[in-house]
Amino acid sequence: MLCHAHPTNHAMTPDPTPLEISPDVHRPLEHYDWNAIFQHLDAQGWALLPGFFTVPAARALARTAGPIALPALRLALYQRLLPLARAWAAALDLPASYPDDYADWMQRNRDAGQHRALSAVGTLDQGGYQALMQHDQGQAVFPLQLIALLSDPEADFLGGEFVMTEQRPRMQSRPMVLPLRLGDAAIIAVSHRPVHGARGVYRVTTRQAISRVRSGQRAGLELLLHDGP
Repeated sequence: MLCHAHPTNHAMTPDPTPLEISPDVHRPLEHYDWNAIFQHLDAQGWALLPGFFTVPAARALARTAGPIALPALRLALYQRLLPLARAWAAALDLPASYPDDYADWMQRNRDAGQHRALSAVGTLDQGGYQALMQHDQGQAVFPLQLIALLSDPEADFLGGEFVMTEQRPRMQSRPMVLPLRLGDAAIIAVSHRPVHGARGVYRVTTRQAISRVRSGQRAGLELLLHDGP
């Protein structure tokens, strides 16, 4: 049984749920040490935001399975992550540029024909999993995204670990399991990031997956800062 977090039939994809998250149900971004987060992202390609959602907020989000908007949170994350996105693009010598204004960035998405919402709350039942994948389709791709766990890995489900793989040049893929608890979030690399080695900077390719759920039901959030074609 293969269970994806996003619908595969684009024509049948409903409009994103216009749910908004008020500041009292997730920790303010200012609560976290972003210098440390950026350092961990540079080193590992992911960084935890422990206790990002309150338990009631996580439970409420879990009941809204499907595409979701969360515009205020997307705006705040874009502004917070913009310096690192620009630094990664410069290190990789990419032509990508990210404007100061998030509205301008989303207009660039629309100009590139990217209208499909990628952000979603997904659920996996017993036996379900998410195969290795990336959200890097389109010309306007933001290199970082947020993921969150909206159910309890002990009380609600077993298995269902969030896994990232990292492929470095001339090396075997490295798997990483993110230690998520109910309400935890993480910032992760969408597809590529720079790594500084002895011979300079090289590009690492990352993918994400969710291991098979052995029992129960797992709910999680993926929040992208770009749309898909």
